[in-house]
Amino acid sequence: MAQAAVPPIGPSLGSSVPGFGTDGIRGRAGSVLTPALCLQVGYWFGRALSQPGPVLIGMDSRSSGSMVASALTAGLTAAGREVWSLGLCATPAVPLLIRQVGAAGGLMVSASHNPPEDNGIKAFGADGAKLGSDLQARIEAGLRGEAEVGDSDGSRCGAAHQRSDLLSSYSDALLASVGPKRLDGVPIVLDLCWGSATACGADVFEALGADLTVLHGKPDGARINVACGSTQLDPLRQAVVERGAAMGFAFDGDADRMLAVDGRGRVVDGDHVLFLWGSVLQQQQTLPDQRLVATVMSNLGFERAWQQRGGLLDRTPVGDQHVHAAMVASGAALGGEQSGHILSASHGLCGDGVLTALQLATLCHAQGISLCDWLDRSFQAFPQKLVNVRVPDRSRRKGWASCPPLSDAVRSAEEAMGDEGRVLVRASGTEPVLRVMVEAADQRMVESWTTHLAAVADRHLNAA
Repeated sequence: MAQAAVPPIGPSLGSSVPGFGTDGIRGRAGSVLTPALCLQVGYWFGRALSQPGPVLIGMDSRSSGSMVASALTAGLTAAGREVWSLGLCATPAVPLLIRQVGAAGGLMVSASHNPPEDNGIKAFGADGAKLGSDLQARIEAGLRGEAEVGDSDGSRCGAAHQRSDLLSSYSDALLASVGPKRLDGVPIVLDLCWGSATACGADVFEALGADLTVLHGKPDGARINVACGSTQLDPLRQAVVERGAAMGFAFDGDADRMLAVDGRGRVVDGDHVLFLWGSVLQQQQTLPDQRLVATVMSNLGFERAWQQRGGLLDRTPVGDQHVHAAMVASGAALGGEQSGHILSASHGLCGDGVLTALQLATLCHAQGISLCDWLDRSFQAFPQKLVNVRVPDRSRRKGWASCPPLSDAVRSAEEAMGDEGRVLVRASGTEPVLRVMVEAADQRMVESWTTHLAAVADRHLNAA
């Protein structure tokens, strides 16, 4: 008997379905991320997993999260999978619990730093790592109606259970990550972004004795990431300075990344976290080959300062899954992104904003220095500017290098700056934008070339 070419739970969604970007599938909830799409993603994810065991589903606070999670659950159970729903949690809780309970895999419903009207699906395998390209391709083939159902007839359905009780293990792991270190009396401000960090962020800092001020501390799907969190640091900076706090931490919607500010309101980004935390590991002789892993977005000033310390800096494409792969391949102990995704080999190799904040705060306090003083000891960043150019046409956005006026302009910029600067142009994997970044020792050159390149991109990539 010939095998069916589409699943028994609904029609093929065709060739135009959204695929996996740099961090899962993401788009406007209800129009791009429809119930039909989520149902199919759940089904094909369930079919693609090779391991037995339940599938975990977590979510951030977005209003559309229940719709997405319910549709995923329907698809997974139709594929014969048992589903354990975790409810509101940080993204890193999902891979940690996958490993702890021996799950077949997991899904996180979140659009990370995107606005409230968006949502997304992040997928993890049985090892807790984000899905590799092979499994992503199998799922995408199923969505397009190009995969075979095999022996599934849709009659063996799995069951779904609420398992928010498991989340206490994640909080316990956060506290265990700092060992005996404490934060007694340290004035700290947290911006929980109305999102996932509200599930446990304040609790773990209070458990360590911090004198805490909390901003945007309740789950609110209509306000997640709106003028707050790691994408908008002004509220955090103002609160830290006005209160005289030692430091502050802001998280994105699903709490897998973090940006900090010191007591003077200066930004401590992912590059600074890597330099400071890496320096401690270097002193403790627990940093193999003196190696850090970062992405092409990391600052040139950071790279040169780390090399002056005798360190190696490996660069990867943007996306924490690329950092993860490079760290596994090289045996690196620490890596991450300028945007605040930090991965530690000794803490599960998963970007975790709350864990990173705890590490930075306790390492600073244990040394008896302020974050201000510690930041002064790091590096002088090169001026850097990033402009997002909206390019709705995906093929033009992805194929920007084939646009002669833009590629010529990039080449001219690179020749003008020489060794004292660089240009990075890339299509976003999470939004319909082309990211144009210029970095140089001269701020005026950064401003001039960024403005010029963005204008050329807009004019030629969006031409009728």
